Amino acid sequence: MQNHPTTLADWLHVLESMHPKAIDMGLERVARVKSSLDIHFDCPVIIVGGTNGKGSTCAMLESILLNAGYRVGLYTSPHLLHFNERGRICGEPVSDDALIAGFESVEAKRGGTSLTYFEFTTLAILQLFAEAKLDAVILEVGLGGRLDAVNVIDADVAIVTSVDIDHTDYLGSTREEIGFEKAGIFRPGRAAICSDPVPPKSLIKHAETIGADLWLLGRDFNYSGDKQQWNYGGRNQRRNALGYPSLRGANQLLNASAVLAALEVLRQRLPVGAQEVRSGMVLVDLPGRFQVLPGRPTVILDVAHNPHAAAALAQNLENMGFHPYTYAIFGAMHDKDIDGMIAHLKDRVDHWCVTDLPLPRAATAAQLREKLLNAGIVPQNEPNAECTIEVFDSPANAFLNAQSRAGENDRIVVFGSFLTVAGVMEARKSGYH
Repeated sequence: MQNHPTTLADWLHVLESMHPKAIDMGLERVARVKSSLDIHFDCPVIIVGGTNGKGSTCAMLESILLNAGYRVGLYTSPHLLHFNERGRICGEPVSDDALIAGFESVEAKRGGTSLTYFEFTTLAILQLFAEAKLDAVILEVGLGGRLDAVNVIDADVAIVTSVDIDHTDYLGSTREEIGFEKAGIFRPGRAAICSDPVPPKSLIKHAETIGADLWLLGRDFNYSGDKQQWNYGGRNQRRNALGYPSLRGANQLLNASAVLAALEVLRQRLPVGAQEVRSGMVLVDLPGRFQVLPGRPTVILDVAHNPHAAAALAQNLENMGFHPYTYAIFGAMHDKDIDGMIAHLKDRVDHWCVTDLPLPRAATAAQLREKLLNAGIVPQNEPNAECTIEVFDSPANAFLNAQSRAGENDRIVVFGSFLTVAGVMEARKSGYH
């Protein structure tokens, strides 16, 4: 690059078009540049992969460790509103200036090696973490595991939260194929935790083949609970009378138990007390994961973007109690299993507001409408219709329409993509509420 960009926005714009492919699976190029940058960590590293639940698991780990007084680096993707969200040090997003310095370091060391946007930015944030004198590093896998840029780092503890069908173009079309890709973050002799209640045989076999220390839910760790509290039991540690995580949803105890298994593994290096676990669980905050906003009508933000996540969203909506009508703001990528998502939610939604999204990869609102019709949803045209499908050019306009029609006891659920949720969050932030 002849003239380096001087702002974060300009850097990101340049990085988007630097590599011929948006996704280019493989670790050779990333490993070469990592070696040139001499990125390494003297503190424990936890890598979190899985189809769904990665973000929640990372957020709980960060919250507990911060409450225990540790200096923590957290890398996640994608972001909702600002790129800086992807890298957090001690709970705070990294600054524009720090990111620009990181990008300049990568650019100076990559030589002729071409990197994708994700690879380049991942390396820059890893470099920032390596220089920050951290006590713990938490890294969320972007896509799959085995060939994801994050996997250039050897994890002390690797967690696979769940395995389901998603990203079939890259990971395979069965849970067994995808399970093998997810298990690629495991390392010989190190803890490999899986909180999927029915782990694929391929994941178990890979862990055994490489000699990882495999922790399975129901065998090596488990949880139990009632309406007031829950308990964790691991190989050598029990934690009782825990408060439920502040993150809502049916699967959060699966994620929380994997978090406590990871902390059990690391208890000599990162000791964490009972009160710190309780505080961390209660104070954890993660926008866009079954996030119920205050006010009426009730607004729910959920980045569910595959059938497995849509099924959890449907269950969570069912558990909320009665609302006369449910409005859905729905936008999705065309390469997702849109029919599978609709199948789980069509009986939970009365009024559909389908939207275009600002990305070439997105399905159009018209295509989403067609899929709803093909799923057997029959909209009505009369003034007080019980079922409607409306088409919009943006999540913001879809949300405004739903707000104008919804009664105060109704609810509006926003789902299908990070971009759908981000569009509504941006609209609300701008004062459209």
